[in-house]
Amino acid sequence: MLKTVAGTVRGKTIELAEDLGIPEGQAVEVTVQIAASQPVSGEGIRRSAGIASDVPEFEEALAEIQRDRSAASFRGSRNCDLKIG
Repeated sequence: MLKTVAGTVRGKTIELAEDLGIPEGQAVEVTVQIAASQPVSGEGIRRSAGIASDVPEFEEALAEIQRDRSAASFRGSRNCDLKIG
């Protein structure tokens, strides 16, 4: 079996992001590759701060996008009544 799984180093232990389905005590070989750093939430917004400061409609456009996203009916919906065929 060959599988790539994300994990976090905690001392001498690597905490995996998912269960591998391997029995407890099973010997394995591990190859470690340091993962690319994940972008920090909001970093893109911080980097672009002020980019549209001279566009008068920018604030209203952002407010409209936020209103549309908040009003979207699919948010929070866990059930789907999709019928195929």
